[in-house]
Formats: sequence, C-alpha cells, structure tokens
Amino acid sequence: MDRLRIGGQPVSTIAFLNIAMHGHINPTLPVVAELVRRGHSVTYHTSPAFSKEIEDTGATVCLYPGGDQPFPDPPMPLTMLDGLARAAVALLPGVLSDLRRVRPDLIVHGAACPWGAVAAGELGVPAAAAFTTFAFNRYVPSPTRASWELLAAAATRPRNAQSYLRSRWELYRRYNTRGLPLFDLANARQPLNLVFTSRAFQPGVDAFDQSYQFVGPSLGARSPDPSFPADRLQAPVLYASVGTVFDAGPQLLREFATALAPLGGTVIISTGQTDPAALDPLPANVLARRFVPQPEVLARAALFVTHGGMNSVNEAMHAGVPMLVVPQGADQPLVARRVVELGAGLSIRTQDAAAGAVNALARRLLNEPRFQAVAATLQIAQREAGGYLRAADELERYLHRVGRVSRPAPADSPQER
Repeated sequence: MDRLRIGGQPVSTIAFLNIAMHGHINPTLPVVAELVRRGHSVTYHTSPAFSKEIEDTGATVCLYPGGDQPFPDPPMPLTMLDGLARAAVALLPGVLSDLRRVRPDLIVHGAACPWGAVAAGELGVPAAAAFTTFAFNRYVPSPTRASWELLAAAATRPRNAQSYLRSRWELYRRYNTRGLPLFDLANARQPLNLVFTSRAFQPGVDAFDQSYQFVGPSLGARSPDPSFPADRLQAPVLYASVGTVFDAGPQLLREFATALAPLGGTVIISTGQTDPAALDPLPANVLARRFVPQPEVLARAALFVTHGGMNSVNEAMHAGVPMLVVPQGADQPLVARRVVELGAGLSIRTQDAAAGAVNALARRLLNEPRFQAVAATLQIAQREAGGYLRAADELERYLHRVGRVSRPAPADSPQER
C-alpha cells in the first residue's frame, strides 16, 4: 500500500482500537490529534457515541457494528470479563475486515480492549497498549486477574462465568490469541505500554520494565463551554463530581451540596446521569449542572470531591488540587487508596458519605497544609511526565524501532522523574 507523503517523506498508518467508555477514549484523543498533526494517517475504531470527538482530532472513524454497547451490569470484574470476551467475539470479524483494508503499520489498543490485541496478533502487526488506569503486574494486581474473589463471583453468577468461558474458547478456537491473558482481559500488554499517569503516582513503579512508559496525563485543549459562568465563580471554589458511568443518585449529590456549601464561595456539583433539578432546593452558592468543563473548574478549585476515576484524579493532580475520593467501583478503590497513601487527599465509602462526615473531611483538606503540599509535588510530577506529546514521541520511536517508518525518531522527551 502506498503511504501518504509529506515533503517527500513517508508517514505511517496507525489504527487505534478501544472500548467505548469516556475514561478509556478521552486520554487517547490528544495523542491521536498530535499524530495527525505530525502527518500520520490515523484510524480509530469506536462506537457512534464517540464519532464526533474522534473526527475532531482529524482521524478517520471506523464504527463498530451494532451501535453503542451497554456497560456491564453490574460493573464488577466478572461481568467486565464476560462483556469484554463477548464483545471481542462479536467485533473481531468486522474489525479485521477494516484493518485488512487500512493495512496499518501499528495498532494501538486499550489495555482493556482484547480484540485490539487479538487483531494485531492475527495480522502480524506491531502493537502498543494504552493503560488509562494503573499498570498492573504481580505486585500491583489487576481487578480482572484470576483470584479467589473472581472465583467467588463466578460461583454466585454462574451464567456470566459460563458465558465468559464460551467466548474465551471461541476466541482461542478462531484466532491467534498468543499473549492474550486467559482471564485478565483488562490487562492486555504489548512490547510498548503507554501508562497515562506519572511514575510518582504509579504504585510499585520500580517493578515495571522499560516496556512501560509513564507518560503522565494526556490533556488536550477542549472546546470552551460559553454557557458555563466561569467569570462568576467565588473563591474558594469547591467541586464535586461522580463521573459518567455510575449513577450516584440525587441523595448522595445533595449530601455533597449540604456538606460543602458552608465551606465554599461557589460549590459546583456535576450531576452526570442525574437531572440537576432532582437536587432542588439547593443553597444559593451551589451550582448543579449535568456536565461541567472539568479542567477549567479544577484550575480554580481548592478541593475536588471525586469518584476516583483515573482521568479525573489525573486532572486534579495536574491542577494541584487535594481530593476527597468517594469510590463507586471498578478501579476506583485502587485509585482512592493510592491518593490516601501519598497524602494527596482522603477517602470515604459511599455508604458513609453523609453530609456531616463529608463536611468534616473537607475541612481537614482545606485547613491542613500537608494536603496542598503533596498536591503541589504531584502536580510537578504529572506535568514533567510529558503527556500526549511524550506519548506521540514514544509511538514514533516504536515505529522507527520496528522498521515501520523511515522518518527520523523524535528528539528525546523530558526525562521521567
């Protein structure tokens, strides 16, 4: 296949594949935009819900068949494994057909996107994995690893367990699954693994080899929201959000509003799946909106009450904001433990997050200087890791190393700290 040429120099064709969740796709978008800017031809396999965001990067969208996929219900390791395995069986025929047409030089897939890993093995194309949460190994166990907890879940949910085993056998029977973990499908590693956090935040970082590059948060420019009253925010700005995947419900969000209102100049509540009207009546200094321009708010915030999704925590650390983490599920308890371990914030269980308890913890975070000091240290580490520019550099180096591009490798990125 003839490659595109810019200034007489050939560029590469790179295919991204991922699961259709904001937390997995959003960190890759600035990387994709940067690769396009550098002259590479990029395709991205996704669901219709993310088409517009990906098209805005300049990449070519390849839609998965069947429309938007539902989230596993309930979202637990066993149901996630079942969903990933079934999705891989359903999507691989169409994905492979698209990739044979595109003929990529490199496949970049989410670590929790097993069909990306299988497609790379089936086609013999070099691959890199993108970890949008922590990197995992024997010292930092993945939530979907084989464990007693997983066996216990399988005993109580035999239908999910049997469905997973059927799909996993189908993958083994039909495709080259060498290197794909038997159970740990959310941890599909490659010779190059981009981890979207800093070495300072990654637990057990010294146990990972050079195939893991901790590039830090990948934060690109976002379109401004002219409807958001950024110029009317009063310090101190306190911000609470539980993300877009889990439905916190109006009661928990009202607890946050009640707890934070006496402490803040402006309190902002991002309600996600909950209708903001369901929180009424609210104190006069509380602003509730379904969606909030999070980086813009965090740049002004003194405190962030968060569910502990890795993207949100990365953005908070990048802004130097202490956190109160209220984990809902998935990898969020792991992230919450790391925040507390490093002293960047505190954590509370959802069932304990009554207004009085949240208010007391928020007071500590606002009044004890040690939390702000750690947040400032992590802010430096996050920013020095390199972000999306470093990620694009690493992908170009990898292409150069495997002989799939003839343009020179980029200059050295900022050194990891």
